[in-house]
Amino acid sequence: MKKSTLINSELSYLVATLGHTDEITICDAGLPIPDEVQRIDLALTHGVPSFMETVKVMLSESQIEGVVIAQEFATVSPELHEALKVELLAESVRCGKEISISYVSHEEFKARTRQSRAVVRTGECTPYANVIFQAGVVF
Repeated sequence: MKKSTLINSELSYLVATLGHTDEITICDAGLPIPDEVQRIDLALTHGVPSFMETVKVMLSESQIEGVVIAQEFATVSPELHEALKVELLAESVRCGKEISISYVSHEEFKARTRQSRAVVRTGECTPYANVIFQAGVVF
């Protein structure tokens, strides 16, 4: 049995096969997921698993060098947006590498998800609770 935090086989495989700059989207329960992108659906019910629980586990397993966030997240759901920024800063300190944050409109964000290797759907029901992780390198 796997010893590290992440035990979901689909997510574990995804992280193990990421290359530099590959993208993964972690989204709320309502984000439309393009048909051509792999869907990893973790949602069980409203709020389970949460966006932040999923973000924390993914950060514990993968090296991230940048994120893309919809501008609307900061204005419509400022508390969860701030929690994400705090977690990204903590991860940056843990790994000793800066994590860049880019903002785009929600429409641009949805279009950008087409580039993702996979979209991970959570049970989060907070508006605009979505992030695109850009894979970095550990060296």
